[in-house]
Order: sequence, then C-alpha cells, then structure tokens
Amino acid sequence: MSTSQTPSFVRLRVELVLEISDADALTGTALESIAADFTASGAAADESAEERTHAEETVREDAAEALASLIDPFDLVGQVPGVELAQASWSSETIDYDPEAEDWAAGEDGDEAYYGIEDNETDDEEGGGHTER
Repeated sequence: MSTSQTPSFVRLRVELVLEISDADALTGTALESIAADFTASGAAADESAEERTHAEETVREDAAEALASLIDPFDLVGQVPGVELAQASWSSETIDYDPEAEDWAAGEDGDEAYYGIEDNETDDEEGGGHTER
C-alpha cells in the first residue's frame, strides 16, 4: 500500500469556554432534544421511559450537562471532505473562569498534562470512553 493509500489518523483537540447567558433556554432546548430522541428511538417502553426520565433530570440539574447533550462532534466534521470520524468523546463541566486572569490561556505549556499526553514514542490511545451515533 502506498503512502497515499495508508490511512492516517489525527487527534483534533478543541477546548471551548462558553458563557451560558440563558440557562432556561438552554435547558428547554435540551429537553426538547431529549423528547425528540426518545420519540424517534423506538426503544422498549420501560427502558425508554427510565432513560428519558434520567436524561431529563440530568439536564434540569446542570446547565453543563444540558449543553453536553446538545453538542455533537459528528456535526463538527461531518461536512469536511476527505475525513471520516473514527472516535469521539466529549464532556462539559462548570468552571471558574475569569477572562482577565493572566494564568488562564488555551495552549499554554503544560496542557500536555491536561490532555494525558506523555512523552512516548508510540502515542498509544489514551483510555476513556467513546461515543458512537
């Protein structure tokens, strides 16, 4: 197989800090999305009702979870020609953030520790979950 035919994998890291300006709108949209997902899923009634209730409680309690339920990494790269998403994982969390603080900047030295990257020759896949849709 020539070099041009050999599959190449790239890990793309994106870190976003979002300000939630309307938690009610965010939660409402997440609840609508959950309702649509469970209506379309066709899962068993008992399983579906229990999972849906859990998902709704989760997004009502935490705006970060509501946001995570609406974000789809597949949408980010779905229209990019020549690539196919092999694996994705994502999460969200509420953080203390001060845009004026000098000690917070994306891409600072030391981010390797945040991403779990160690100086090794093999760059093995790090553990953790992945999501398939």
